[in-house]
Amino acid sequence: QVQLVESGGGLVQAGDSLRLSCAASGRTFSNYVMTWFRQAPGKEREFVGGISRNGYIPYYADYVKGRFTISRDNAKNTVYLQMNSLKPEDTAVYYCAASGKYDTRREDDMDYWGKGTLVTVSS
Repeated sequence: QVQLVESGGGLVQAGDSLRLSCAASGRTFSNYVMTWFRQAPGKEREFVGGISRNGYIPYYADYVKGRFTISRDNAKNTVYLQMNSLKPEDTAVYYCAASGKYDTRREDDMDYWGKGTLVTVSS
């Protein structure tokens, strides 16, 4: 089992930055590809981006490229989502997930999920 706990969400204004964290416990963190998803009010959950086990290879949804950055610190069992130039449409609950599969964007491929952290971007 892997337990994931997201933190860092909050209310910000358009154009601001925010960094989310996802702390993992349980099984060996570095064995898992880590992925971020988000779910906006009234919408389905969608892929944001992910990062390889060693942290060298991040990958992103097209709509966040250039604004969001994913990194991880395996010594701290934590993955991060740095969000810059936030827009009101980025308002969502952000989830991190752990998977044994690299570069997958499918929710069904995720083995473990956090409970999410809410990000609200005001205009």
